[in-house]
Amino acid sequence: MTAPRSVRFDAEVLSRLDRYVREHPGSSSSSVANMFIDEALRAHEHPGIIFRPGPTGRRAALSGGPDVWEVVAALNAIRDEDPEIDSASLLRQLSEVTGLSPAQVGIALRYYAAYPGEIDERIVLNNEVADREEQLWEAQQKLLEKRKP
Repeated sequence: MTAPRSVRFDAEVLSRLDRYVREHPGSSSSSVANMFIDEALRAHEHPGIIFRPGPTGRRAALSGGPDVWEVVAALNAIRDEDPEIDSASLLRQLSEVTGLSPAQVGIALRYYAAYPGEIDERIVLNNEVADREEQLWEAQQKLLEKRKP
């Protein structure tokens, strides 16, 4: 549920907000301010987390690293491969697979612990996009095949 709140912005901030809204049709000053304030508060709560745009929307990522959903997807893959793996081995293998330090893995998993629904939804969305892109690629390849006379 949303609640109205009066907020005063510096003129320069308001100008950048207005420009962002103009550049992103369908957004509003209110929705954009809400999104960026939410992201800033999450980044503050989880040092090392940033938010970046992409073809499937804005998403949480490690600063200078992969998206959080990618780390969690790797975690799930390791667990699927070895359901009996202990936590120390899991973390070590996750660091090796992702090329991240244990501290970076910890940052990603801490964020996931706080916002599992968001990350799980991102994993599902990215899987759907990947499946659709693969189907389109396969259809394109069929169109390019040499036809028999």
